[in-house]
Amino acid sequence: MTIPTASPTTRSAGSDFTELMHAVQGSGLLRRRYAFYWVRFVLLSAVLVGLGAAFLLIGDSWWQLLVAAGVAVALGQVMFLGHDAAHRQIFRSGRWNDWASLVIANLYAGMSYGWWNRKHSRHHAKPNTLGADGDIAPGALVFTTADLVKPRTGFAGWFAQRQGWLFFPLLLLEGLNLHVASLRTVLGRSPVKRRAVELSFLALRLGGYVGVVFWLLPVGMAFAFLGVQLGLFGLYMGATFAPNHKGMPIVPASLKLGFLHRQVLLSRNVRGGRFLDVFMGGLNYQIEHHLFPSMPSPALRAVRPIVRQFCLDHDVAYTETTLGKSYGIVVRYLNQVGLAARDPFQCPLVAARLAG
Repeated sequence: MTIPTASPTTRSAGSDFTELMHAVQGSGLLRRRYAFYWVRFVLLSAVLVGLGAAFLLIGDSWWQLLVAAGVAVALGQVMFLGHDAAHRQIFRSGRWNDWASLVIANLYAGMSYGWWNRKHSRHHAKPNTLGADGDIAPGALVFTTADLVKPRTGFAGWFAQRQGWLFFPLLLLEGLNLHVASLRTVLGRSPVKRRAVELSFLALRLGGYVGVVFWLLPVGMAFAFLGVQLGLFGLYMGATFAPNHKGMPIVPASLKLGFLHRQVLLSRNVRGGRFLDVFMGGLNYQIEHHLFPSMPSPALRAVRPIVRQFCLDHDVAYTETTLGKSYGIVVRYLNQVGLAARDPFQCPLVAARLAG
C-alpha cells in the first residue's frame, strides 16, 4: 500500500488556506441551496411513506424483506441529509439546522443527533489523529499499531489478523450499534442538548417502528425484517464512510499540521459520476467536505477542480481513487495492522514530519 506524503512549502498553511478560501468564496459555491434540500426532504419523506404503505399492503409475506432493503437504503439517504443539516449546510440559522437535524436523525432515522454531532465534530477537527478522532478508536477493529502494544491472543488475535476481510461482514452489525450508542448517550450522564426532545423522538421512532413490525408480522418474519433492514443500513453507512479515511495516514496528536494539510493529507476522494454522488451523499468529495464543511453537498463536485489545482500548485498531495480501489486499500490496510506483530508498520507521513 502506498500512502501519500507531502513536502511543506515555505508558505504557512494558514495563508495557503486563506488564499484557497478567497478563491472559493469568489466562485459563489458557498451559497445556500434551499430548493435542493427542500426537494430532497420531500422526496425522501414520500419514499418512506410509500415504503410504509407497501409494508401494510404486503402484510404477512416474505416479500417484506424487499421492503426492509428499501427502508435501509432510504434511511441511509436520510442520514446524509441529517449530516448536511448538522454541518449547517442547509439553513443560515443555526437553530433551524439544529431542529432539522433532530427531526431527520432522531425522528426519521432513530439516531441521536447529539451523540453523532459530538463524535463527528471531533473527527472533523482532527481526522485520523490518535486520541482525538473517535472513528479510529480501538474496539472490535484496530486501526493502528499503537493499539497493539498488548498483543491480542486467542480468537481476538485470529480476528485481528483477518480484520480486513471481516470488515464488511462486520458492518452488518453497525446499524444496531448506531442505535445502541444513541440510546446509551441520551439515557446516560453525558451532557446532551435538548435531551427531552431527543428522548421523545427516539422513543416514538424506535418504539413505534418495532411495535408496528411485530404487530403486523409473525415473530420470525419480524426479526428477519429488522435483521435485513438494520444489517443493510449499517453496511450502507460503513461502505460510504470507510473509503474516505481508512488506510490514510494516522498521526499522533503531537504532530503539528496546518488546517489545509491536515484535512487534505488525511482524507481521500472517491472518483465517479453522478450516481456515485447520490450513492455516497456527496461524501465521495471528502477532501472538499473537510475543507469546507458548511458548503452544500451539491456544490462539492464543482469546487473539486479548484481544490485539486490549488493542491497541485502548492505541492500538497491530493489523494483520489475509484470506489473499488478504495475498498481494496481499506481491506489491505486493516489486514496489515492486524498482522503488525509480525510485520510492523510505520506511517511515512508521520516519520517524515517527526524527523523534520
